[in-house]
Amino acid sequence: MLKRLFIAATISVTAAAPAFAHLAPTEHGSFMAGVSHPLFGADHILAMVAVGLWACQIAVNSGNRRPLWIVPAAFVGTMALGFLAAVAGIDLPFVEPAILASVVALGLLVAMAARLPIAGSAAVVAVFALFHGHAHGGELGTARALQFGIGFVAATALLHAAGIGLGLGIGRLAPWATRVAGGLTALAGLTLAFG
Repeated sequence: MLKRLFIAATISVTAAAPAFAHLAPTEHGSFMAGVSHPLFGADHILAMVAVGLWACQIAVNSGNRRPLWIVPAAFVGTMALGFLAAVAGIDLPFVEPAILASVVALGLLVAMAARLPIAGSAAVVAVFALFHGHAHGGELGTARALQFGIGFVAATALLHAAGIGLGLGIGRLAPWATRVAGGLTALAGLTLAFG
């Protein structure tokens, strides 16, 4: 089973193509372009909500509320570093394939209700966040970096909060539903890769 998942993930990563569906900074302003970047890309929405769902699962399973802020903060902080790297002109290979891989991997982590230590979970999301941040910086265009950065950081934090809220809400009613949402996220990631 794991071998098949690895093969599917490898194929999806190598077959990925970038999608551009964001506001133009010249028409909407740098802040709103930054806010729109994660909100108008299905890959970003799925990955960032999955981070919130997984943080919620980790918190519930451990009886410790710290993952609710540590895991999303690791994503946001490392995403900002990836953004700065792109703005500074530092190339990062396989950005779009890594983003699609993050959707699949994070969905699978939620589907399996993976139990890692808080630091390990933060490290996993941080690796993916670096690529998401680099993509934000790489698509900066004519936007002013600071306003754009504040916009996409705010939108990302809201998506993480939505994932946490969703996890807390459905986790109380039907804990299995969070796992189903993770599986659907992974499936959507594969669909984005091959669609």
